Amino acid sequence: MSRRGLRGLCLAGALLALAACGVRDNSSSSSSVPEQDAILPGFSSSQAPAPSERDPDGPPDEWLDGGVLSAGYGRAWELLQTMTDEEKAGQVLLARCPDLDAAGAVAAYHPGGLVLFGRDFSGLTAEEVKANLASYQAASSLPLLLATDEEGGEVVRVSSNPALASERFRSMRALYRAGGADLIEQDARAKAGLLLSLGVNLDLAPVADVSTDPNDYIYGRTVGEDAATTADCVAAAVRGLQGAGVSSALKHFPGYGDNPDTHTGSALDERPYEQFTSSDFLPFAAGIRAGARCVLVSHNVVACIDPDSPASLSPAVHEVLRGELGITGAVLTDDLTMEAARAAAGGEEAAVRALQAGNDLLIVSDLPASYEQIADALASGELDEAVLDRAVFRVLALKCCQGLL
Repeated sequence: MSRRGLRGLCLAGALLALAACGVRDNSSSSSSVPEQDAILPGFSSSQAPAPSERDPDGPPDEWLDGGVLSAGYGRAWELLQTMTDEEKAGQVLLARCPDLDAAGAVAAYHPGGLVLFGRDFSGLTAEEVKANLASYQAASSLPLLLATDEEGGEVVRVSSNPALASERFRSMRALYRAGGADLIEQDARAKAGLLLSLGVNLDLAPVADVSTDPNDYIYGRTVGEDAATTADCVAAAVRGLQGAGVSSALKHFPGYGDNPDTHTGSALDERPYEQFTSSDFLPFAAGIRAGARCVLVSHNVVACIDPDSPASLSPAVHEVLRGELGITGAVLTDDLTMEAARAAAGGEEAAVRALQAGNDLLIVSDLPASYEQIADALASGELDEAVLDRAVFRVLALKCCQGLL
């Protein structure tokens, strides 16, 4: 049997197992074995408009997957037609907020958004944070995605500042042990309320990785429970965040496992594909059911899918993500300045390669360099315009669904 055939069988079994684990599903019941479309209701090609209903002058059929961003397709297509190549080159970048003159950088390079780290909140009052973020929005020709990592527990960019929150948000593990998935959803709503009050509209959370070993690098940021429990908790976090108005990004696909820190070096994951389909994929599928608009891809090299490239730069991994798992929405890279990604790209930020792999938003630290790399590749023909346009289309649709456009 081919690798694709084996993947399909494993995935079908895993998704059926997920349904049996009690993850909420709004699809109608049936005595027959459900197809993948039924297992992931609302996030499949079966929801796309019939060809006869489509505008012949609209986006290509293959862009219209009828998924979580479909409400923004019309406006996204209209805006795409008005954009210059320079604006498109920036729109796919989710850049680390510059230390100096961030508003000037936004005006010059047209990023799709900014990622805010602890330094962007530390020592500031709520009014100062709001003023800073408002100035970035005012400098942008299109509204920005303003993102941060407010996971709870070890990673709390915002609530670590006592001037912004009375206490740090707790980890999903602590919340689960104190009150189960319901408390996680309640906490996520409170988190979203704080973020929105400051101007943040995208939380790079929840962590959907499965880990039960305290020795794993990623364990401290996970629920710390099995795949089924993690799936329930991830779905609850997504419902809380997005129900309160903040877009959610599941991370780190395909699942971090017991791999070492990719900030500092490469990580080779040699687990069999069956382990991903029976465990690691389940929380991502649950988060998608709950409506997550984004999925963030790790820099781990997953040998059973692509032994030669980090997941973030691998077309094969993105084929699994979209083609086999049926994920719609926007796909993000982890930070392309992390050592695992830079090593694979020969020491450079692999912006062009990341787009060619199938990503829509690239998290980068050097906004000018990444922008120039994309603009130059587009001008030279190294980067196909259709590849860039499809990514920009999804970014714009995400902004529409977030209520920014």
